[in-house]
Amino acid sequence: MTYEFCTYEKRDHIAYVTINRPERLNALHPPGNRELSGVWDDFAADPELWVAIFTGAGTRAFSAGNDLRWTAEHAGQSFSSGPPITGGFGGITSRYDLYKPVIAAVNGWAMGGGCEMALACDIIIAADSAQFGLPEPRVGLVAGAGGMHRLPRMLPQKIALGMMLTGKPIDAQRAAHFGLVNEVVPLEQLIATAERWAGEIMECAPLAVRGSKEAAMRGLDMPLGDAISGRYENVAAHLASADRLEGPRAFSEKRPPRWTGQ
Repeated sequence: MTYEFCTYEKRDHIAYVTINRPERLNALHPPGNRELSGVWDDFAADPELWVAIFTGAGTRAFSAGNDLRWTAEHAGQSFSSGPPITGGFGGITSRYDLYKPVIAAVNGWAMGGGCEMALACDIIIAADSAQFGLPEPRVGLVAGAGGMHRLPRMLPQKIALGMMLTGKPIDAQRAAHFGLVNEVVPLEQLIATAERWAGEIMECAPLAVRGSKEAAMRGLDMPLGDAISGRYENVAAHLASADRLEGPRAFSEKRPPRWTGQ
């Protein structure tokens, strides 16, 4: 399938998903959201894809969020034709059952919906030029794609509210200081660093990784005892898998494991 507003590559168990509207700072409009929705559907369903790296084209922005200029230019027009848009903004902000890990490689501005897409990922690698913000109140909007709820769960409350109530961004270094970002690197090292993280994830059994993510995310909403005793689909799948036997066998034979994801 060909894409107009994003690129989607599959290589060595990694999905490379890139928003491709650099002339609009990778801001998204309904056709772009629809394409990304289909991309994430495919990533979730493809057994050969174990990790995704999500970034934006160019050097200025991961995504500036919702394309308000496009919205104004197309006021009153309907764009409901075509496949349904699932998964929220960018096809990812309300995709709560995606247990394959997603790494955001934030290459510049991550504002509004762009910040919300990054927050929906599991790991954030940021270029040293990156900025994160939810400026929606400055244009009479709210961060309705999860930002109002994810940010206070990921940052100290006063820091999160300071960002949300003023609409002012923070830079990559401050984001890393408060634990919002896993690593900050020069822009030219961004994708290579995300690939290193992806490679380290893939040193682990794929179903064990998915089970760990599923248990961690679902358990956040439970009392500790219920979370520990809960049943998780991907944990059960891993325990019944060939990889569950391969891990101890490889350890005893002093060799790297050969994971199959089965």
